[in-house]
Amino acid sequence: MHCPHCSSTATTERSDRTAHGYRRFRCQECGRGFNERTGSLLNRLQLPSDIVFLIVLWRLRFKLSLRDLAEILLLRGLVFSHEAVRDWETKLAPLLTHALRQRRRGKIGRSWYVDETYLKVSGRWQYLYRAIDSGGNLVDVYLSASRDQAAAEAFFGSAIEVTGVIPETITTDKHASYPPALEEVFGDNVEHRMSKYKNNHLEQDHRGVKGRTRPMRGFKSSTSAHRFCRAYDEVRNFLRPATQRKQHVPAGQRRAIHVQRIAALRDMLAIA
Repeated sequence: MHCPHCSSTATTERSDRTAHGYRRFRCQECGRGFNERTGSLLNRLQLPSDIVFLIVLWRLRFKLSLRDLAEILLLRGLVFSHEAVRDWETKLAPLLTHALRQRRRGKIGRSWYVDETYLKVSGRWQYLYRAIDSGGNLVDVYLSASRDQAAAEAFFGSAIEVTGVIPETITTDKHASYPPALEEVFGDNVEHRMSKYKNNHLEQDHRGVKGRTRPMRGFKSSTSAHRFCRAYDEVRNFLRPATQRKQHVPAGQRRAIHVQRIAALRDMLAIA
């Protein structure tokens, strides 16, 4: 066990444990004590890491408010406020997003479907740019206060950065901002298809994030909206059992995949 204070490996495990059952250590070099969570974002949490992970996961996956989560766990004897849930989401959701975006780098198809939907932020409508590939896998998510060429260019730049892939074809609607943005970012290397109907499956895919955010009645800031929507879509995409659109996955296999990937998400936070 490395010391989080001086990085020394000369550490010894103590016989006692923390209140949540985590092992304690003492460094022989600097003489300081620490436990398994010292130096991480999970340190000094009032609950065990597994429970905090479950709360953040439920917050992202299900239509539950901050107060709903506090009340549900209260029935199990766990006492915390809804503001604690907000704080845990603020700390841990970006870690999940970063880990999942790194995990899928270079694994996206080269045919992209791009569209935008609307979210209310601080009482005003903003534009959530989203893209998926031909298999239905997430490409990227980007929130913008405007729907113009600059926003489209920022979205495409972000998508290239996170995926490490240059697409061969991009399908969009007929909004005037897309052709100049694609010309600026990709030049003549990408085929641009504009169609009113070829993006129907992406418009249907918007139901996920729209359905999850609707009970929240909007966001108070662009930062929180962007953070939540990215984390939601990344987790949703990771837990998706199918690798292609309209692919049938037997119920037993779906359950096994779900359990394995939930465990993988927990491991991502544990090593963050």
